[in-house]
Amino acid sequence: MLGLVAATMAILYFFPKITTKVPAALVAIVTISLVVIFGGIETETVLSFVQANGGEGISASLPTFNVPMIPFTLETLKFIAPYSAIIAAIGLIESLMTLNLIDELTETHGNANKESIAQGIANITNGFFGGMGGCAMIGQSIINIKSGGRGRLSGIVAAIALLLFILFGASYIEMIPIAALVGVMFMVVNGTFAWSTFSVVNKIPVSDALVIIIVTGLTVFFDLAIAVIAGVIISALVFAWENALRIRARKHIDENGVKHYEIYGPLFFGSTTLFTSKFDVKNDPQEVIIDFKESRVADHSGIEAINKLAKRYEQEGKKLHLRHLSPDCRKMIDKADKIIDVNIMEDPHYTVAVDGFEDYKVD
Repeated sequence: MLGLVAATMAILYFFPKITTKVPAALVAIVTISLVVIFGGIETETVLSFVQANGGEGISASLPTFNVPMIPFTLETLKFIAPYSAIIAAIGLIESLMTLNLIDELTETHGNANKESIAQGIANITNGFFGGMGGCAMIGQSIINIKSGGRGRLSGIVAAIALLLFILFGASYIEMIPIAALVGVMFMVVNGTFAWSTFSVVNKIPVSDALVIIIVTGLTVFFDLAIAVIAGVIISALVFAWENALRIRARKHIDENGVKHYEIYGPLFFGSTTLFTSKFDVKNDPQEVIIDFKESRVADHSGIEAINKLAKRYEQEGKKLHLRHLSPDCRKMIDKADKIIDVNIMEDPHYTVAVDGFEDYKVD
């Protein structure tokens, strides 16, 4: 088995140096298959692999239309939903990853929305013919690209050729050694793996390196969907932690004795504690202005932090004003329940007189 895998990889490596007019993967599979068949080598084939996993062989007939005979009840939906969500997530993630990789290799730009919608429609239709769900596969796509395929025609030809092989050449497919397929996939993995990661792993932030290691491990031990979801959650937490430490406040008292707090950085659930610590409620003057020109209230936790701060100033008998809140932040505050009545200061308007024209207001 190891020798046949190595021979397959050797053909894939050296044959393109001779010619690229014939796909190296096809040459490798055919060559190794002929060696096994005519050499009488006992090794695992597609047929023995299928039989070892409970199958009888590759079906050589067209599927027929059929509505799944399952009860349409809430219990059925509850049973199906978790598995369908995982499969759909894996399919979409791998399809989008494949699309991104193909875009890099061909220097083109695919349409992710079209790809996702087409895949969904195809899988729904496929279910009524007893088929399994599918998606854009990295391995097959790379083989297609390496073989010279660039347009839609290459995918159509591949689909038709696969159909013809299943209908009329199933017995020949069953004779292909598993070693030949393993060798091809080893070369595909070698070509798609981001080897540059090892050269930059000591130069990137520790959090990024941790995400790479965790996602890789979860992909191997579980599946791609769980790995990606975990990676997104970890990245989001790291992002929240880093941004929580960036909130700052510049303080000064103007000629009227009003204290100004100029806030820098986002105000959200992760930065509320640091935000609150910036204020000296007891020692502040009677009137305080919080300027959000360089900040933004991102969620309800930020509103609640302002609410608690306003209550503290109210208990001290002091007035709190908010300035330069963005329109979406003001909408959040208006919709929030139990928010203290804080005076949101408008930007001043100045009237300019122009001869021969009516007065204009300039922000």
